[in-house]
Amino acid sequence: MSSSPDRKRPGRTSKPTIAVTGAAARLGEALTGKLAFGGEVRRVVGLDAERGAAPATWRLGEVTDPQLAERLSGVDTLVHLAVDADLNSEPRERTARNVRAAQTAITAAAAAGVHHVVLLSTAMVYGALPDNPLPLEDDAPLRATPDGTLVGDLLEIERLAAIAPRAHPGLDVTVLRPAAIVGPGVDTYLTRHFEAPRLLVVRGSKPVWQFCHIDDLLSALEYAALGKVSGVVPVASDGWLTQDEVEEISGMRRMELPEGLAVGAAERLHRLHLTPAPASDLQYVMHPWAVSNKKLREAGWEPAFTNEEAFGQLLEDIDGHHAALARRLGKKDAAAGLGAAGATVALVGTAALVRRARRKRRGGGSVS
Repeated sequence: MSSSPDRKRPGRTSKPTIAVTGAAARLGEALTGKLAFGGEVRRVVGLDAERGAAPATWRLGEVTDPQLAERLSGVDTLVHLAVDADLNSEPRERTARNVRAAQTAITAAAAAGVHHVVLLSTAMVYGALPDNPLPLEDDAPLRATPDGTLVGDLLEIERLAAIAPRAHPGLDVTVLRPAAIVGPGVDTYLTRHFEAPRLLVVRGSKPVWQFCHIDDLLSALEYAALGKVSGVVPVASDGWLTQDEVEEISGMRRMELPEGLAVGAAERLHRLHLTPAPASDLQYVMHPWAVSNKKLREAGWEPAFTNEEAFGQLLEDIDGHHAALARRLGKKDAAAGLGAAGATVALVGTAALVRRARRKRRGGGSVS
């Protein structure tokens, strides 16, 4: 579907109108406010089920509602941020919701004459493999495993993004792929990795760590929304940190485990619904998946945070939290694990958590 004759593309002869889905949530609200005060946008439209605090023209409704097209009237660019990334979401419901929301956003944008859609993905879609080059360029193949995780959702959303310009001629799609996101309010499998008493290192693996502070992600989203970058756009601080550098900065000690033990523990805990992360997510703490931010830098963007600074922010944000394989523990859980089974249990939480699950089952209780 072609745009109406009087509609101008961003960055050319007029300021664009930009709509943001998920505008009442933390990231969407921050981007909506940033665009509204940036001076390069004619109007910002906030799309969500409820009104947020950001200064915007609010058009309320669910992003999965086919009538979304009506709420996109007069919009030049749609930034789709309504993605459920909650670690506690039921996986099948989350996947159905995420994929349907992306499908609706793309189809509604095309129907409304929106010419540019920005989607937020992750650099994790490249997969973490021992033979990955450092860094991965934007056109590197996607080798992550679509196994029912959030990464699987984003792989499917990226498939929709790839076919959208063919299905809807005249529609441009930009996909941002940030490295491990850190910053206030960010809670992911990777941030919880650093909440363990010791850092899990799988014997023989050579991980590297690369971060994307949420402020840098916001500025990259602004660049994409304004049409300053297009296509596939990795987002990250410059370079990366080795495992030794991470341990030196954090002052944390490592616990090396054989791959079979680490993967087996993760599989058992996930089967018992004691951890939100499947065993396949361990690859992201085993193998490299650092990306190049060259495309953004060539457009004039610069990260405000180095990897060291972003990692320091992460350490501040998780202070006082305790986790084992992405499962948050209370202070009593953490102390019991340390005292009962030693360093290995302190790291992966296997023995203490499995025993607790068995006790609950014998007693007829449920495992949450």
